[in-house]
Amino acid sequence: MQLKQTLKRAIENLTAHDVGSPRLNAETLLMFTLGCDRAYLYAHPERELTPEEDQRYLQVVGERASGKPSQYIIGHQEFWGLDFLVSPAVLIPRPETEHLIEAVLELVPDRTSALRIVDVGTGSGCLALTLAHEFPHAEVHGTEISNDALDIARINRERLDLARVKFHHCDLMEGLEVEGRFDLIISNPPYVSEAEPEKVQRQVREFEPKVAVFAGPTGLEIYRRLIPEAREFLAPGGWLLMEIGFSIEAKVRELLKGWSEIRTRNDLQGIPRVIAARK
Repeated sequence: MQLKQTLKRAIENLTAHDVGSPRLNAETLLMFTLGCDRAYLYAHPERELTPEEDQRYLQVVGERASGKPSQYIIGHQEFWGLDFLVSPAVLIPRPETEHLIEAVLELVPDRTSALRIVDVGTGSGCLALTLAHEFPHAEVHGTEISNDALDIARINRERLDLARVKFHHCDLMEGLEVEGRFDLIISNPPYVSEAEPEKVQRQVREFEPKVAVFAGPTGLEIYRRLIPEAREFLAPGGWLLMEIGFSIEAKVRELLKGWSEIRTRNDLQGIPRVIAARK
């Protein structure tokens, strides 16, 4: 079957299964199957797929039609212009989480600063490694409760040549053994209530790690633990920056009583996405 016919069949299949952006998904998976770029797809619509290529493509399109995120199928996701390995052990890095990076760069515009930073619940390592990339003189740490996620973070560290980033197996910051205090503590914690699973897409509920999505009955459980822990580990004048979910800004602000310079940063939809507070 020719490439253009194969692509048309995949788009129809994904559309029938209510997969968003069916053409983009179909093209991404075909590029993955053939090991080519999008320009190749457009330049060679008459190219015949081998039986093996066609079978492999049918398989990955079927996985996507079932709801499995394309990032888990191809094993990669871009974040802040960097390529990260991902697996079902880690939350898929999302564009809205880049607002955390933007908030840090706004607070600390000098990229030569010798900051001490810890990313709590690092997952794929996207926040810790991106900040290490942006601040070449910073000392950067990441904590993670999942050993499988730590394996992915360490692979990404090697791929990005950022060996100075240290990853630690611990629950939030409990048991973190480092000397001195931090200038910045950042986190994209789980913040969806277990009582409201419908607030996230089906593919998130069914395929992404629940420990990285659901916080507990209220959705505030991790914030309640992290905020007092962060106060202990921050240097005077240090900043805590956290991603927040839709509609919980006021509740998180309540938990930050006693902190100063509390501020939020909206995402592109005008929804508060990052909250920052100074010790």
